[in-house]
Amino acid sequence: MTIHTIGIDIGSGAVKSTLFRVEADGSAHWVAKRCERIRRRDPMTLAQEGFDSVLHDAGLAANDIEYIATTGEGENVKFSTGHFYSMTTHARGGVFLQPGIAAVVDIGALNGRAIYVDQRGKVLAYKMTSQCASGSGQFLENIARYLGVAVEEIGNLSKTSADPEKVSSICAVLAETDVINMVSRGIATPDILKGIHLSMASRIVKLLKVTGIKTGTALITGGLGMDEGLTAAIREEMSNEKVPVEVATHPDAIYAGAIGAALWGAYRHAKLQELQQRAAA
Repeated sequence: MTIHTIGIDIGSGAVKSTLFRVEADGSAHWVAKRCERIRRRDPMTLAQEGFDSVLHDAGLAANDIEYIATTGEGENVKFSTGHFYSMTTHARGGVFLQPGIAAVVDIGALNGRAIYVDQRGKVLAYKMTSQCASGSGQFLENIARYLGVAVEEIGNLSKTSADPEKVSSICAVLAETDVINMVSRGIATPDILKGIHLSMASRIVKLLKVTGIKTGTALITGGLGMDEGLTAAIREEMSNEKVPVEVATHPDAIYAGAIGAALWGAYRHAKLQELQQRAAA
């Protein structure tokens, strides 16, 4: 029996929605997706819009969906069927995007986390940054705004740096003060951005080491999954710290949580159906 599930991931910076078709043999097919930056808008409204959008793109109606799963900050979405913890959804979504990975590094608007996973997407260990840490997407956006740089330009500018100025503060407020001082000292924008990337990368590599991962591939997910400058800095720090872990990216990395939610929703639906059939027997 073919079923359709929707996963909705409400993060601090964006709302992501995915729609999947899952066949009787368990194979999953990605049918539709939508991502909307929150930008002071109501996340619940964006969740409804994302739901309506993926239904429209897939040519389906609401009653064609067997399970609507939420994750992140989506536990209050009124039309959902169930909610899943974001650690498990990012792990499952990461393995879907790149089978065989050993870890998922989720870098969102407010924090970062390293998740050690097995081949099925089961969480083996994890470590998260503190809420005050400067290794987050929102911090990087704030710095880019101060420097007059578009978010899309950050990665390429960082990669042109010849003499990066590393930020030492782990507190976002103090780190922003460091950057202001750098500007007053005439430090070039690429060197500031590369320095921030290296500081973020250093924390990410430390998180990975704490989880116990020793080899394999780590997939970067979340809003900063496509920041080429950050990815390059993480690879550099991996080499410096002699951590033999490959770093991978994926163009749909921001959807990892929503993907995992949809897939876990399909699994839970199948289990509920199985229990109902046993009860009726």
